Amino acid sequence: MNYCRIPKSKGKPVKLVFKTASTGVAACALKGQTLHSFSGVGLADAEPEILLDRVLSNKKAYSRWVRVRALVIDEIGLIDAKYFDTLEFIARVVKSEEAGVEDEIWGGIQLVVTGDFFQLPPIPDRSNLRRRQFAFEADCWDSSFRLQVEVKKIFRQSDTNLIKLLQNIRLGKIDPEDLELLEKRCSEKEPDSSAVQLYPMTEDVNRVNKNKMESLHKPVRVYSALDSGDEPWTRQLKQGIAPDELMLAVGARVMLCMNFNPWRKLVNGSTGTVTKFCNTYDKGLLPVVKFDSGIEMIIEPQTWVVTDGDKVVAKRKQLPLILAWALSIHKCQGMSIDNLHTDLSRAFDFGMVYVALSRVRSLDGLHLSGFDPSKIKAHPKVLEFYQRFCVDKDKKEEGDDASDKTIHRESDTNPSFILHCKPNASLVDVNLNKQSVYYTPLCKA
Repeated sequence: MNYCRIPKSKGKPVKLVFKTASTGVAACALKGQTLHSFSGVGLADAEPEILLDRVLSNKKAYSRWVRVRALVIDEIGLIDAKYFDTLEFIARVVKSEEAGVEDEIWGGIQLVVTGDFFQLPPIPDRSNLRRRQFAFEADCWDSSFRLQVEVKKIFRQSDTNLIKLLQNIRLGKIDPEDLELLEKRCSEKEPDSSAVQLYPMTEDVNRVNKNKMESLHKPVRVYSALDSGDEPWTRQLKQGIAPDELMLAVGARVMLCMNFNPWRKLVNGSTGTVTKFCNTYDKGLLPVVKFDSGIEMIIEPQTWVVTDGDKVVAKRKQLPLILAWALSIHKCQGMSIDNLHTDLSRAFDFGMVYVALSRVRSLDGLHLSGFDPSKIKAHPKVLEFYQRFCVDKDKKEEGDDASDKTIHRESDTNPSFILHCKPNASLVDVNLNKQSVYYTPLCKA
């Protein structure tokens, strides 16, 4: 479902649920739009009053704020406090002008917010190192939400040892048993050709993929994306996972970047090898991929869309593949990987080790060429936030009850709630007509 209609009285415009995310990759997965494009404030590089003027002078952005009934924000961990406060200020002013209701938090908009602050943090403002970094440091944060829900059921991993390892690393901890597990996964051997190599830096990813492609000594075929729509919507497509140009050759390692054929378990993150190219009647020359599961299929172009409420405003048609000898840790956020190789000694940011390790489904699929325990870091502000609102340490030490935990907080504001979940947990469906939501998958990976 791309959007939800919320009934209004006759003669008034229909108000919508707008689906947004902090990154282009996440927005494309939602079939929504980036939060920046929805809000109309661009990079938010000015004071709130100036950004409000931008919205008021932008008919399309102003219309979105007028129509929005519920606002979904995915990957909240990459949104900083000032930006979150600015959006609340804009919502409150625009909604008060439209409905004549003053000083209602978020102008009465329901929030549906998901993310895990233990994953990669917002990019810091080097010009203002004292700037509040995380969204939960926003002045409006506490008044925006009153109900928090922690979703604990884990789907990606089933190995209890791996789950325990990830739980500890997520909190910036490692015990002797965890250390022994990771040391057993270390090897000086060259990574298996089927393993996806994760790197912190994009230049390393590009270098590895380029060198591997050249080493095939096979003809390279280039597939260019076909975009439609107007700026700035098409620009958002370029921030997504589907590449502008995809270079393929027989022998190339590739990964699906969308759920292509779920009933055959060909989903986002499935890896395989290009075995040949096949002429098709109406789609030209297409690659045939033999996936590591043994399934071999012709891969046809798929379409990614950007929506503005109920309207599709941009499309990209491209093969749902990316080169998969190497990926960046940032790009892999949200993926599941069966066979992963990485060097954890090169991690440089809070949550980076956790994001990298939590991609893998089992310990058998994890291969390390380097490991430095000092790189396992959880931001102290994030630890404090979850200790205050979400983390029940006693239950963790007792083995993590699999049931969901709901924490109620009294508030006079528009009812909202927060979902927190264990690493790789699934989110529950929410009836937006009944309650506003802020999901923080506490450990959504």
